[in-house]
Amino acid sequence: MNANFAHCAALVREADRDRYLATLFAPTRHRDALFSLYAFNTEIVRVRAAAREPMPGEIRLQWWREIIERERDGEAAAHPVAAALQEIRSRYGLKPDRFLGLIDAHVFDLYDEPMATLEDLDRFGEKTEGALFGLAAEILGDENDTLTRYAGIGYAIAGIVCCLGQHAARRQLYIPLEVLERHGGDREDIFARIATEPIHAALAELRRHARRYLAAGQAVLERADPRTLPALLAAALAGPQLRSMERADADPFRPPALAPWWRQWLLWRAARQPRRIFAT
Repeated sequence: MNANFAHCAALVREADRDRYLATLFAPTRHRDALFSLYAFNTEIVRVRAAAREPMPGEIRLQWWREIIERERDGEAAAHPVAAALQEIRSRYGLKPDRFLGLIDAHVFDLYDEPMATLEDLDRFGEKTEGALFGLAAEILGDENDTLTRYAGIGYAIAGIVCCLGQHAARRQLYIPLEVLERHGGDREDIFARIATEPIHAALAELRRHARRYLAAGQAVLERADPRTLPALLAAALAGPQLRSMERADADPFRPPALAPWWRQWLLWRAARQPRRIFAT
């Protein structure tokens, strides 16, 4: 593993431990590519925290767009994640569309405009986590668009529900307004971290919505190419995360965290029993 790939592996190990562990179940020859992909995602996801203001964030995301479009090859060579990404894109023939879609979807993170509808949330999950699952499956041998879309949306919604407190602290609202309003919820209660009954009801609807996608994934899992299953392993954490938030004493702004050893065991079990990947 060269220095760029080693840097990507270290970054993913620190910032996205679940996918780091999931990658260890992939064939050795593909791991550097998966680490590079997930390191790229880490760079994009943390733009909001690093930039703090929308304009610097937009500039940073534009830089990554130009990297993907190969307009900054000289600069890419000096950036370990960009250099590794360019190498694996050439090696596997990965087209730019999904990378660019992922970047564009994360522009939402930079602003405080609320997610409007469930359809918008589904699209966000498809373009972000769904793209990541799809690209990883492509690296491993064969992509199933339907399966990776289901995995991406279900996993994304579970993550959004888990991060309600973090998003509220930044006055970001990923819970669709249409869902919140359907239950009579007030966004200001979310920003004040007041767990009202309408907020509990809106979160319950989102959990059900995520489970529908996980169940849909389970229904088509048997048609998946076995080579691609390590790309989907992170989705095995979505169901347990959703269940942990349904405990009677669960605070939606500080949901119970799955212990690291438990997360690792869930990934190990799903790697050996793939039907567990979409368990709800």
